[in-house]
Amino acid sequence: MQILSGKKVLRAKFIFFCRFAKIFKLMTICYTLPQFYSAISFFSDSCEVGFVPTMGALHQGHISLVNRAAADCKIVVVSIFVNPTQFNNPVDLEKYPRTIEKDCEMLEKAGATIVFIPSIEEIYPQEDNRVFDLGGLDNNGEGPRRPGHFNGVAQVVTRLFDIVRPTHAYFGEKDFQQLAIIRYFSKKLDYPVKIVSCPTVREIDGLAMSSRNLLLTPQHRRVAPTIYKTLKRAAELATAQNLPQICPAPQELTKWVISEIDSEPLLKTEYAEIVDAITLSPVKSWGEADEIQLCTAVFAGAVRLIDNIKLK
Repeated sequence: MQILSGKKVLRAKFIFFCRFAKIFKLMTICYTLPQFYSAISFFSDSCEVGFVPTMGALHQGHISLVNRAAADCKIVVVSIFVNPTQFNNPVDLEKYPRTIEKDCEMLEKAGATIVFIPSIEEIYPQEDNRVFDLGGLDNNGEGPRRPGHFNGVAQVVTRLFDIVRPTHAYFGEKDFQQLAIIRYFSKKLDYPVKIVSCPTVREIDGLAMSSRNLLLTPQHRRVAPTIYKTLKRAAELATAQNLPQICPAPQELTKWVISEIDSEPLLKTEYAEIVDAITLSPVKSWGEADEIQLCTAVFAGAVRLIDNIKLK
C-alpha cells in the first residue's frame, strides 16, 4: 500500500476537484503554477482559451470582458494579480484596492472557468530585468508621467501569456494606450494570441468604471463625471472638422478640454492629448491621421482617473 505525503494528498485532492469541476462546470481557483497547470490540463489542447488579466477589485467593466471571452471561447481564464513592476508610486501600490472574495463571487456568476491568483513569487521567482521595445508608443500620454509603467505591464502580460497560453486575450478600451502597446509587443514577439479590445463600460452618469473609483471621496465621486461630459462635448465639436469656424484645431480643443475640466475646483487635469490612434503621437491638424483619439488623466483629489474618446 502506497502512503501519500501531505503535499501529494493535497495535490490528489486538487486534481480530483478539477475533474469534478470540469464535469459540473464549476469554477476552479488556483494559487500556484502546479495547480493552474493541473486545472488547465483537463481540457483539450484544441480548446480556445480566452484570457482576462486583471488586478482585482473587479467591476462590471471587467465582467464585460469575461462575458465576451465566454462568448468566444470554451475556457475562460481570469488572473488576479496586483503587479508591483508597473507601479512607479509605492503608495499607489499599497493603496490599490483588494477584494479577492467578492471578485471570485463575481467571476463565478460570470462563468469563468479558472481563476488564477498567484503570489509575487509565482510570477517573479527571480527579479525581472527585461526591458521591452514598445515602439515609441510610450513617448506620450501615460509614459512620461509614469516612468517604467508600460515596461512593467509588458513584463507581467508576457509572463502571464507564457503561463496561460491563451488563444484570445481581452482588454478594455479605457486603457487605450496600454491596449495599443500590448498589441504592439504581442505582435513583435510573435505571441499566437488574438488581442480583443472591448468598449469602455461606464456608470449611469458617464464615469468610466475603474477599480480606483472605490478610492474616491463622495465629493470627488460627485464631480468625476465632468471628465466624460467634457470629452463628449469635445467629440461633438470635432465632428465639424470641415468647418474651421466651428471646430477648433486640435491644440485649441485640447486647451478647451483642460480649462473645462479644471473649472471644477475638485478636479485637476494632468494632461489632455489629441493623438493619432495608431502611433499615439500628438496631431496638429485633423487631416494628419485617419483615426484620432482624445486621451486624458485627471486628479480627483488624490485619485488619478484616466479616460479617452474617439474623435475621428
